[in-house]
Amino acid sequence: MIENYFAVIMAGGGGTRLWPLSRKVSPKQMLPLVGERSLFQIAVDRLDGVFSPEQIFVVTVAEQAESLQQQCPQIPMENYLIEPMPRGTASVVGLAAVALQQRDPNAVMAVLTADHIFQNVGHFQRLLLSAYDAAQQEYLVTLGIKPTFPSTGYGYIHQGEQMDSHRDLDVFRVKKFVEKPDESRAIEMVDSGDHAWNSGMFVWQVTRILEEFECQMPELASKLNKISRAWDQPQQESVIQQIWPQIQPETIDYGIMENAREVVVIPAEGLGWNDVGSWEALFDVLPADEHGNIVLGKDCIPLDTRDTLIYKKTSPRLVVTIGVEDMVVVDTGDVVMICKKDQAQKVRQVVKQLKDSGGDYL
Repeated sequence: MIENYFAVIMAGGGGTRLWPLSRKVSPKQMLPLVGERSLFQIAVDRLDGVFSPEQIFVVTVAEQAESLQQQCPQIPMENYLIEPMPRGTASVVGLAAVALQQRDPNAVMAVLTADHIFQNVGHFQRLLLSAYDAAQQEYLVTLGIKPTFPSTGYGYIHQGEQMDSHRDLDVFRVKKFVEKPDESRAIEMVDSGDHAWNSGMFVWQVTRILEEFECQMPELASKLNKISRAWDQPQQESVIQQIWPQIQPETIDYGIMENAREVVVIPAEGLGWNDVGSWEALFDVLPADEHGNIVLGKDCIPLDTRDTLIYKKTSPRLVVTIGVEDMVVVDTGDVVMICKKDQAQKVRQVVKQLKDSGGDYL
């Protein structure tokens, strides 16, 4: 273990693209989507050998903290950092940086996610160690996923010249971050060979990222300074509760990374990465039968059905599909959702409609 290296798992999201299974009180990171253990438990498991439980911090919202702690009780309760309400990943990183600065002024933090899948855990750990070495040179390090197809659903990182190499992994300067492209632009970037998917995982010195907050997001930095002064004081909780609603939501990508200095990327090839961000994504990480079907649950009859996902683990109903192809069928007991596989991303529109109408099922 490296004494001043800490993992920060962002685990407060709602996972709306996996609705109706992923709900407010049971978001996707808490669910066993790809096995017996939840995505959050898997995220913690793969850190073993690089970080001790005491070096793992989890940032989440209050309604999820208790359930997450029950799933991974080896992480000390005081390492669960509670944001009163979601305010974007910039504030998540800022809160964790404040906590870690109090723990160790020389801390290096790895900002990680609770809902990604990696087939090659050994390589992921090597990436984390290589990123630590680069961060010690005061770089802001991002892990870039080598594209396997021209995705329009991910942001991209344009790699510049090679800067260094750590643990036999090359480190490149980041020319720029590219927002989610249209299909033709995505094809160009993948064909160029010098673009990576933006994984949303970062490694940096706490002092460096706090400097960037001061420079680029001074209003947020001012609020973080107030929280820092109250840390471990009797008024800590009340100060956070007072300040947090005043924070303007922003992502760490837009708020900091796009204009930060000394940003580098370590390309991750052969990682077997998937962000499990949608029902369609499950086709890439779960085994299918000889007809391309993925059936999760009992009492399902897929007759003359191909390339279809059926999820039914809690509903008492029998689910039968006949003569369908490229479909997603989800029965959670109170909701039945049926859609074409290539339309599964539109589930977010359904969630928005439910929120706007003040309806149930969220």
